Amino acid sequence: MKKIKLILLLLPFFCFSQQEKIKSLDINLTNYEYPFPVKFFEVNNQRQLFKMAYMDIIPANYNNRNIVLLHGKNFNGAYWETTIKSLIKEGFRVIVPDQIGFGKSSKPDNFQYTFQQFAENTKKLLDHLGIQKTAILGHSMGGMLATRFTLMYPETAEKLVLENPIGLEDWKLVVPYQPVDSWYESELKQNYEAIKKYQMANYYDGKWNADFQKWAELGAGWTTAPNYNIVAWNSALMYDMIFTQPVLYEFKNIKSPTLLIIGTRDKTALGKQLVPEEIKKTLGNYAELGKKTQKTIPNSKLVEIPNTGHLPHIESFDQFIKPLIVFLKQ
Repeated sequence: MKKIKLILLLLPFFCFSQQEKIKSLDINLTNYEYPFPVKFFEVNNQRQLFKMAYMDIIPANYNNRNIVLLHGKNFNGAYWETTIKSLIKEGFRVIVPDQIGFGKSSKPDNFQYTFQQFAENTKKLLDHLGIQKTAILGHSMGGMLATRFTLMYPETAEKLVLENPIGLEDWKLVVPYQPVDSWYESELKQNYEAIKKYQMANYYDGKWNADFQKWAELGAGWTTAPNYNIVAWNSALMYDMIFTQPVLYEFKNIKSPTLLIIGTRDKTALGKQLVPEEIKKTLGNYAELGKKTQKTIPNSKLVEIPNTGHLPHIESFDQFIKPLIVFLKQ
């Protein structure tokens, strides 16, 4: 009994010590190195001028095919490293933007986030790079953006790939609406332990390894910045965007050939902690959501990856990259 009490007393110290080991990162990640050179593109949004960071990798064996990789809400372009390396090996030009509010891109003090704005910024970047046709791959929140981009610019999006996209169900039908201020207060409490706990529960089903920790530490590095409140506020605004701007009702309008890559163990659902247990059990069931979505999107194919959660390109890379390359080469 004494040993148990001692452990409980020391637990907060251990958590604090782990957080203390996290490398502190500024809000534009100027002290964090991406896997490939980063450039910046200026965009005018809502009477403000922002810098949009991006990687553009053109391989020596360029096959005249392009692909844009769109990151999720809790990530940035850096986590596509292994995907980029495999794609350029096959000859694809790979464009990886950090959307405004993410990664190395500008963090607004005042901004109305919409998927349409993100899509328009991405199209402006592609126009700047002289790219008229490309495949679009979106993971998590990036899947919602990839869908919006494809609907807005069908002449540009040759193919669409959705990797465990969120928004395959309309949470606002069952989850109580949370004001932006509520999301903000939650984000202010983020640290390494909170991020790890969330990801273990929703992404990795209790598993943890060095790859998972790498990306959790990147997110936690922001929480130590003196002006982390700016990041937290932007994050809160994005939660509101995701919650109030569903795209699933328009899946039927997608014209581009589409590949769904779904880790079937995924349980991610926005606001799941706000509903009773009986409702919570029905949310984020990707094993069923993937099948349902595939039936909704015309000319689509579903690849299921069993025993895999929210990040197939991190957790089960070989099972993710092989069908992706086959689809892109068709």
